[in-house]
Amino acid sequence: MALDYTLLVPAGALAVFWASAQIGNWIGRRRKRAEGEEDEFDFLLGGALTLLGLIVGFTFSMAVARYDQRKNYEEQEANAIGTEYVRADFLPAPDATKVRGLLRDYLGERVRFYTSRDGEELRHIDAETARLQAEMWSLVSAHASAQPTAVAALVASGMNDVLNSQGYTQAAWWNRIPTGAWLLVIAIGIFCNWLVGYGARGRWMILFLILPIALSITLFLIADIDSPRGGVIRVSPHNLEAVVESLRGT
Repeated sequence: MALDYTLLVPAGALAVFWASAQIGNWIGRRRKRAEGEEDEFDFLLGGALTLLGLIVGFTFSMAVARYDQRKNYEEQEANAIGTEYVRADFLPAPDATKVRGLLRDYLGERVRFYTSRDGEELRHIDAETARLQAEMWSLVSAHASAQPTAVAALVASGMNDVLNSQGYTQAAWWNRIPTGAWLLVIAIGIFCNWLVGYGARGRWMILFLILPIALSITLFLIADIDSPRGGVIRVSPHNLEAVVESLRGT
């Protein structure tokens, strides 16, 4: 996705918004305004800027909500894996040893999922994650089928939570701000900068940079929070790493 390259967002947005202000200023300096038009224009500009603020605030709220969702699912993954590691005690000794070993490997793959940015490595991580999930479920389901007891069901339920939590995490990472919302913000931003340039009527050039700079920085922050892997602000697997450390102690 183009917005994953978040460092390009402020540069591109600044160029587009500044050009919009320049075009508006060029048109404004060549057009004579009728009497009373100034008040009407100020009213229009104020309304447009208010709408821009509301849309930007709504988009920022969407990005933050998605970021919080990714953090919550990382915590749930860590809890599910840690709980199932303890429940492995209810399995026969050989199966318990195998399940714990697989859970350790699986935990390492989940940490790598959060920290890697390389596309080829991520494909390998996804394949290895699917393989480990199949092996773990095969061991647990075989035991539950052979001994359909409440304890076996508890172990199977815990493994189901481990698998489900990974699916929820993946869905949260795919859940991004819709393209239509981005286009709406950009379109209103262009229109507002055009109005600012139109109303400036040849005033200081620095006036044409205030709104473009502020809006470009804001869009950069939104895009950075919304990008789960390409941005500067990312979800770190602190809870998963804590589980890794606790398992090393055992």
